Amino acid sequence: MSSGFTSQIPNAQHGRGARSNASGRYESLGREAFDDGWTLEDEAPAKLETTLTAEKARVIISRNDSPDVGFSASINPYRGCEHGCIYCYARPAHAYMGLSPGLDFESKLFFKPEAAKLLEKELSKASYIPEFIHIGGNTDPYQPQERKLRITRGVIEVLLRFRHPFTVITKSALVVRDIDLLAEAAAQGLTRVAMSITTLDRKLARSMEPRAATPEKRIDAVRRLSTAGVPVSVMFAPAIPGLNDHEMEAVLERAAEAGANGAGYVALRLPWEIKDLFREWLETDHPDRARRVMSLVRQMRGGKDYDMQWRSRMRGEGPVADLMAARFNAARRRFGLNQSWNALDLTRFRVPAQPGGQLDLFGE
Repeated sequence: MSSGFTSQIPNAQHGRGARSNASGRYESLGREAFDDGWTLEDEAPAKLETTLTAEKARVIISRNDSPDVGFSASINPYRGCEHGCIYCYARPAHAYMGLSPGLDFESKLFFKPEAAKLLEKELSKASYIPEFIHIGGNTDPYQPQERKLRITRGVIEVLLRFRHPFTVITKSALVVRDIDLLAEAAAQGLTRVAMSITTLDRKLARSMEPRAATPEKRIDAVRRLSTAGVPVSVMFAPAIPGLNDHEMEAVLERAAEAGANGAGYVALRLPWEIKDLFREWLETDHPDRARRVMSLVRQMRGGKDYDMQWRSRMRGEGPVADLMAARFNAARRRFGLNQSWNALDLTRFRVPAQPGGQLDLFGE
């Protein structure tokens, strides 16, 4: 069976006899299901038609000088994200493209088909100075469309060929598809993976992150990555007071049991249009908690829905934020998730010889 085309089998199979849609024996393309953990018993998300548009990018490595993130170089294979996480801080970027940060962000997606070629070109420049590259700092590099587009895998293949260090963050179980590459990179000290797990409650996950993998599938991905020798951390992000923050310790404990050896968290951020989208979602999906949650959020943000101030925007300020930080630090110590990371190895970087080109003097 060809792997040129894969398709997630939707959950909405009620009233149908068959439970899968594998390819016929005479089809030229193969089609297979991807298990993201949801079953027929779970409420399915509303159907939403997705459009994909190829983006003509000139460069693939983005740069930032933010003191709040742990990287200055990143790669984002996609714009928009089909996971549909209501809290996603990348949503406002769709407005710059004349699209809505709401449903357009989840359904009008852009991808970079030349990502691997652009990356190879940039890494091959004589002026290039290696520093670790973060994959997925904006939208999820393993969102559902990656199953057939395979852009993230192509990027990792290039990085591995150049022996270039990189990190990955995702909330998708699809990351285990690339364990072969990630394990090889990890064995050379070139990679770490962060798995975002915001809740263990299937109902809340389906509401808050409607098209992402179930919490259990993410825990299983941590286990499989760790077993393969890939260093894994868990990201409890966002921590939302009054909604999921009570699960912080449970999430960290489950991740540690699965083999994670690091952890991080980010307090809920509501910049630009996200504040309205999030309030709308709270009032429709969780009306019993909406006022309480927003009150606690404002207590962390100086009375506002959001404060963009550097160095405090990721954690918040005040008693609610301080308590959240104290709980996180205590849980991280308790479950052994405060281990020091080994620095990713920058010394292995080299530009591979091109076919027909001059070989390295020492046969590297």
